[in-house]
Amino acid sequence: MNAPTEIRNFKVFELKNVLNPIEEAVGLGNEFYTDDSYFKFERDRVLAQGWACIGFASDVGTNNYVKPIEFMGLPLLMMRNRDGALQVFHNVCSHRGMKLVHEAGEIQGLIRCAYHSWTYDLNGALKGTPHVGGINQHKDPRFACEKHGLKALRSHVWMDMVFVNLSGTAPAFEDAIRPLTERWEQFLGKDGMSLLRAPISDGAMSIEVNCNWKLAVENYCEAYHLPWVHPSLNTYSRLEDHYNIMFDGNFAGQGSYAYNLADIEGTSLPTFPSWPADRMRNAEYVAFFPNVLLGIQADHAFAMVLEPLAPNKTVEHLRLFYVGDEAARKDIYAASRHAILSAWRVVFSEDIGAVEGMQAGRQSPGYQGGVFSPEMDVPTHYFHQWAARRILSANGQGQEAA
Repeated sequence: MNAPTEIRNFKVFELKNVLNPIEEAVGLGNEFYTDDSYFKFERDRVLAQGWACIGFASDVGTNNYVKPIEFMGLPLLMMRNRDGALQVFHNVCSHRGMKLVHEAGEIQGLIRCAYHSWTYDLNGALKGTPHVGGINQHKDPRFACEKHGLKALRSHVWMDMVFVNLSGTAPAFEDAIRPLTERWEQFLGKDGMSLLRAPISDGAMSIEVNCNWKLAVENYCEAYHLPWVHPSLNTYSRLEDHYNIMFDGNFAGQGSYAYNLADIEGTSLPTFPSWPADRMRNAEYVAFFPNVLLGIQADHAFAMVLEPLAPNKTVEHLRLFYVGDEAARKDIYAASRHAILSAWRVVFSEDIGAVEGMQAGRQSPGYQGGVFSPEMDVPTHYFHQWAARRILSANGQGQEAA
């Protein structure tokens, strides 16, 4: 499959400069943050090759429930069948491509296309084809319903997040996420992830920001901006308390030796049983490329899913998780949960000016990708290299896509 012609209008040759050692490297050029045609190319040829997150499984919380999703303009459908299994389908009728579901909700019977009334069950199978063989001929030997159900995508649910692989060619999700889960065993133990619970309240927020989704990832990966963008956070988890994280090609971020929100906010929550007693103030914040930002602390975790709406617009969806059923549900912990959500709301809101300012700067011909601090920007450069390799590979220059 040849790369779309649109990508050839971009300065692809300059991407090789992104792959240089950090002290010689140049960042991604402006067009990769601002151009509509690249935005679609990126969806189909860059993000599609791996596991991108499209939402949360708890938003499809009951059986017989459907939720339509727009992922970078692509109509998708999260659907939980009568047995509780969740799948993701293309949200279009197999007949003439009519969008099927427009609103989330429970389905009592079948999903019906409003155009010609073809119907599908909650496993995606085509069940009804009115007049397909002529007036009052609802079956036709020339047409095999079993071949024309809804088109399913490879999907996987992890930490309540629903991931899809649009291309169908990515490694198994378990293999993709294993380097992170193995890294975090030092904090969570073998079964720590199974203890995570989402609260009924005080556990979610969404922020719309006028920036490209990649700028949110870049900002998250580094602590360099901490003293100026997060002055309050920097008083108890200082710049000098942080360290860089990069591994396995798909993960980068930062860690802190001095996370101390419990003392600052006066929170009191159950902690992971396996968390080392001498490392209770450790925390790690890791981006799982392309669009998931993850954080773990001794007493809670969070996931931030980046929903790209346009080259210059992204919605950040945050979900918090606590350790065990009581931490998530008991009223005794409500004040602590509320304090944690409020603290993260402040931190992520403080980032808005930074990422929107960078997006505005991408309109300037005086900026051509920028440079990197050889010490402080290592995780950000790591992400730029990830993106550059995939763009080059999608453009038929796979030698650079190791």
